[in-house]
This record gives sequence, structure tokens and C-alpha cells, in this order.
Amino acid sequence: MSNAEHALVVIPTFNERANIAPLVEEILAKDESLHVLVVDDNSPDGTGEVAEDLCRQHDGRVHCVHRAGKLGLGTAHIAGFKFGVDGGYGLVLTMDGDRSHSPRYLPGVLSAARHFDMVIGSRYAPGGGVLNWPLHRRLLSMWANLFSRVLLRLPVADCTSGYRCYSREVLETVEPENVMGSGYSFLEQMVWKVHTAGFVVGEVPIIFEDRYAGTSKIDKSEVFRAAWHVLATAVAPPEVPKRIKAPVDQGAVGD
Repeated sequence: MSNAEHALVVIPTFNERANIAPLVEEILAKDESLHVLVVDDNSPDGTGEVAEDLCRQHDGRVHCVHRAGKLGLGTAHIAGFKFGVDGGYGLVLTMDGDRSHSPRYLPGVLSAARHFDMVIGSRYAPGGGVLNWPLHRRLLSMWANLFSRVLLRLPVADCTSGYRCYSREVLETVEPENVMGSGYSFLEQMVWKVHTAGFVVGEVPIIFEDRYAGTSKIDKSEVFRAAWHVLATAVAPPEVPKRIKAPVDQGAVGD
């Protein structure tokens, strides 16, 4: 089986030693077509070493990229996209490394990817939701999504979810390396670029579960940076390359 028939799951990590091994093992158990790439930002807790052990245990199915320091979520995704495209993978997925994105939704995401160019594991699609979040965090997330949907005119319920699947054609077309912003605003701008390029975005409901172990990496200042980048994109939208091929078949997701 060539890599074109495999899907690569990209997991950015920083201090996720307690989470990375069980997460990777669960992903690999879900489907034989899945490979994993851990993009570690020189975690002081030894996450990178655990990832290397996983590479040795699952030769050919687990890969690692080690970066010099904490360089941001967006650049970690870009590194994963490059690895996936250069490696010839047909699909590239992204998941959080803290196990808040459950691998149990991967079969549904992969099924939906047969009908959509990009699939989002959505907390706000019918059937989705969030567990163990305080009220202020729920309200902030809902506001961020409303802000992005309205200003960027996106037909998407969850613009800020990092649980995603991209087709190879999407990544080769939309030039992710040119996205403004390296933090969580990267997610909002990527879905805008994909939609603006003429690709079809679908959503699969997920339940987001707050991290199992470790501490949150969310920087509150990123909320303001993300809002600024969304506003800047709405006011002065950059040029976006357009898709060339015909859209994928959008039949029933369960087909």
C-alpha cells in the first residue's frame, strides 16, 4: 500500500509525556491505514524521547519531527503538512496531543473525507459538545466562533477546532505556509483559505473532553491576536489560490 492510501495524523506536542503514548496507540488501533507524526517542540518533560520510543516500536507507522523550541501551533501544523505532502499521503489529519480529541471519532472523520475536501471534528455541529469546561471558557469559544463565522462568512459551525482532516489537494493548493498567525488564529484562517479556494468543508460531531493529564498551553493573549488576525483578514483579504479539480462527491457521509 502506497502512502497515497494512508492517512497521516499530525500531533503537535509540548510537555505531553503522560498523554502521547496512549494517544498514539489508540490512533494506530483504529485503522491500519493510519500513520502518526509527532511534532515535538523540544519538550522539557521528555515527550520527544517517548515519541522516539514509539517510532521504534511501530517502525514505519510512527514518525517524529523534533524542533528547537516552542514555535507555535500553526508552524507545527505546517511542518506536519509538509511532511505529509512530501511523503505522498492522501490525507493529513491534525489532533491535539492532550487527548481532548478522542480517536474514537477517526472512522467517522475518514468516512466523511470521502465526500468533503476538508473535514472538521466539530463541537458545535448537531450531536457535538464539550465536557469539563467552565462557563467562561465555553462562552469564549462560542464568541470566537461567532466572530469568525460572521466576519469571514464561513459556513462552518466550529472554526477553531484543531481536529481536522485535509485532502492532499487542499494542502497543495492553499499554501498553508502563508497563513498569518502561528497560534490558534491559524485554525480560523486555514478554514477561511480552504473555503475561499473553492473547496468543500464538512463537519463531523465530536465531544471535546478537557485534557487527561498535564497543564493547558492556552495563552490568553492568543485570543486577542486571533481576533486581530480575523479582523485583518476580513478587512483586507489576501489572495487565495483557487482549486483546479472538480469538487469531490458530496453524497451521504455514511455511504
